[in-house]
Amino acid sequence: MVVYDSRNRSLVGPCGTLPVPPGDDATVKMIMLLQGQCMGVGPTRAAKNFNYSKSRYYQVLHAFERQGIDGLVNRKTGPKRNYRRTPEASKLVIRARFLDPDASAEVIASKLRQDGYPIATRSVERTITEYGLQKKTPRSVPGR
Repeated sequence: MVVYDSRNRSLVGPCGTLPVPPGDDATVKMIMLLQGQCMGVGPTRAAKNFNYSKSRYYQVLHAFERQGIDGLVNRKTGPKRNYRRTPEASKLVIRARFLDPDASAEVIASKLRQDGYPIATRSVERTITEYGLQKKTPRSVPGR
């Protein structure tokens, strides 16, 4: 019988061990499913062994049933693209910065919102920084 050693992050069997690489959550989830579904441990106990809730166990199980091992891989959450800082909105920020270099990000964002672009001041600041359009600040030279 194969057992998962959580302290050493490895599978231990009668003839040796197989280490699980750090950060490989898909393998750990697969081991949890094997314990819960195939080794008679049961879903509740298997989830507890891996610090998951029973409901999360079933989410992982259903993901595996639908997508196989790909369903166990952690995915980035949140937006998949920049839906506020579209290429067109970025071009308008750059244009506004070149037309009026002294305009603040807040003023540029306000102008864009008036034109129908739902953009936050912070997004304008990010665009300005991304394209290197910040205002240059004079440095004091030591000894002068």
